[in-house]
Amino acid sequence: MAAAAKAIPGATSGNRRAQRGRRIPEVYFTKPIDNSRLVKVEDAGRSREMRHFSTALCCLFLLVMTYAWQHFKAIEYGYKIESLKTQRDGLAEMNRALRLEEASLRDPERIDTLARRLGLQSPQAGQVIRMDSDLPDANASVLASVVSVISVR
Repeated sequence: MAAAAKAIPGATSGNRRAQRGRRIPEVYFTKPIDNSRLVKVEDAGRSREMRHFSTALCCLFLLVMTYAWQHFKAIEYGYKIESLKTQRDGLAEMNRALRLEEASLRDPERIDTLARRLGLQSPQAGQVIRMDSDLPDANASVLASVVSVISVR
């Protein structure tokens, strides 16, 4: 067995010689320990406790993650709902503006004024065909008819 001695310069013992300024070296011996023949004995109770603890911890983790996932999904859906409401309101406003524009463009006085600027005249009797009257059934047969048209120059 090999022994190694090491002196620590600042270490002193509690006697009177050390108090006078003399240093007493402390000696440490290293002792090699061979643990290769040791066998670890499994503690069945401790293993069972650790399995139960690990299972409980995993279940708790899954519950917390499920709660967090649902919470964040609820927040995400709230933002989507608000975005879609804003989009719906914008489309409703655009629809209202387009209906107003359609109503102003369909105004008969405006159409008459534009027609007179282009040199058109009022239609004669029999020249007007109403497009917004009741339409015939799509499955019913339609006979062709001849309508005389007077061209105005």
